[in-house]
Amino acid sequence: MGKGVYDLTQSTLKDPPEHKPHFLWRFFSSVKLTLALLIILAVTSVAGTVIPQQESALEFARELGPTTFKVFMTLSLFDMYHSTWFRLLLGLLGINLLVCSIDRFPGAWRRFRKQPQPDRDRPFQQLPEHQTFQVAGGFEDTAASVEGFLSHRFKNLASLRKIGQACYAVSRGKYSHFGVYLIHLSVFLILVGGLIGSFLGFQGFVNIVEGETIDHIAVKNRRETMPLGFEVRCDRFFVDFYPNRTPKEYRSDLVFLVEGQVVEEHVIRVNHPVEFRGMTFYQSSYGSIPGSKARVGVVPGMDSNSSSSVELEKGRPQPLPGGEGTFSLRDANANMMGMMGPAALIVVEPTDGDAVQFWIFQEHKALQERFPGFFEQNPRLNPASFAPYTFFLENLENRYYTGLQVNRDPGVPIVWTGFFMIVAGFYMAFFMSHRQLWVRVEETPNGTRVSVAGHTNKNPVGLERELNRLSNDLSNIFTKGA
Repeated sequence: MGKGVYDLTQSTLKDPPEHKPHFLWRFFSSVKLTLALLIILAVTSVAGTVIPQQESALEFARELGPTTFKVFMTLSLFDMYHSTWFRLLLGLLGINLLVCSIDRFPGAWRRFRKQPQPDRDRPFQQLPEHQTFQVAGGFEDTAASVEGFLSHRFKNLASLRKIGQACYAVSRGKYSHFGVYLIHLSVFLILVGGLIGSFLGFQGFVNIVEGETIDHIAVKNRRETMPLGFEVRCDRFFVDFYPNRTPKEYRSDLVFLVEGQVVEEHVIRVNHPVEFRGMTFYQSSYGSIPGSKARVGVVPGMDSNSSSSVELEKGRPQPLPGGEGTFSLRDANANMMGMMGPAALIVVEPTDGDAVQFWIFQEHKALQERFPGFFEQNPRLNPASFAPYTFFLENLENRYYTGLQVNRDPGVPIVWTGFFMIVAGFYMAFFMSHRQLWVRVEETPNGTRVSVAGHTNKNPVGLERELNRLSNDLSNIFTKGA
């Protein structure tokens, strides 16, 4: 195809500026600024990937020297994506994209509004042979057939009649000029959504003991709790283990209440969050705490064969076997001092005398071997502190709690909108093209000649195929008619 088919002068698309833009406008509409901001964001994002963020930065921070640690803290490098300077970079990029789009949009709008002139001569210069053919019929009949065919195929057909000449033009894919602006807008929305989530969103944590209800959470990076505006109850927590005691699956049965009334019930698992009133609840951890019951063995005197086993519940005293008073469970600890295992605080209230309280341990024999003489020297840890009885802990009730991560990000819908728009923008920018097609019917001494030409802003191969197809279809009209 000749080069004349693809030439399109740009002088008609840009009007000379009437006045010089303001400095700030020129600054924010600069492509150089866009490139600089993208490079800076790319470098900082790599740094944010290499440098551990938030809680995972503790081990890394311990290896830093005092000066380096102070620099990292000053620059907020341990929580970079929530830092003021990173938000400022995102804001500058958003403004830059918006101003660039506004500055260049009028040119795209003129190209969109511009209608192809049916009687242009330049596109028909140096046409290849397969894009022009002779018709044996008369000029008027040929022009009527061509116009009918084009009107049926194209909606926005423009036509012009001259003496011995009929000119037709059509424009297709004009919206492709807006693909790049749709991409700009989508990136802008993603940035805005990210900033909204950064400023207005939060990330919190809460532990709910099985069977209990909470109405507030601890907010990350804040020394405060935040009310939810509703209540969450954990009716049941379930955990399943592999043979090596590694957790296989754990889940929570949650109930959401508003003003005491059950609104929704959900089962939450790892990687299967639940959303309620704009907040997303993730299953993140679990644990256990001592319950309100303990089974305690009581040995009167030195005769271990006459020991008895009693189930104690907090706040409910039980009589001593010999009737000397009562004993009760005051407190419990799942792992005393982090290394001594389950323990229970026993209070003995004799009929005569002062109350005596002491800790008893489920692993008492192992602890005695590990710390010989330690318990006998500390009455508060001696299971025989109230003679003639010796107490020992048989079992301590444990209650599971579920650890939930609670997030709210009001910018997520905007970010998702941006992602859908960017897909549409890329399709328009890379898979659509603005094509202008011209068809000319001319009366010649040897009959009637039909010529087909076109221009595209990209994808010339696709245009050539369309022109060949159009030429063949027009030629077939007259071949079948013959």
